[in-house]
Amino acid sequence: MTTAEITRSIDARGMACPGPLMTLIGAIREGQVGDVIEVLSSDEGSKTDIPAWVAKAKHELIEVTPDDGYSRFVIRKAR
Repeated sequence: MTTAEITRSIDARGMACPGPLMTLIGAIREGQVGDVIEVLSSDEGSKTDIPAWVAKAKHELIEVTPDDGYSRFVIRKAR
């Protein structure tokens, strides 16, 4: 687990693609630079979609942790 303090948590478990990613994008747009956003997603597509978008948008992917039936993503807003 990360030591970064979570600013916002999004529980997108059960949400179909592209829901988890779109919810993350909305949270990033609303947030401040330095905010740390946690996304919980059971959607298999999120495993590739979220890291790819975070890299393209030049934010920081702090952690990806698989859990029982879902993945936990921790992202820091960089700009």
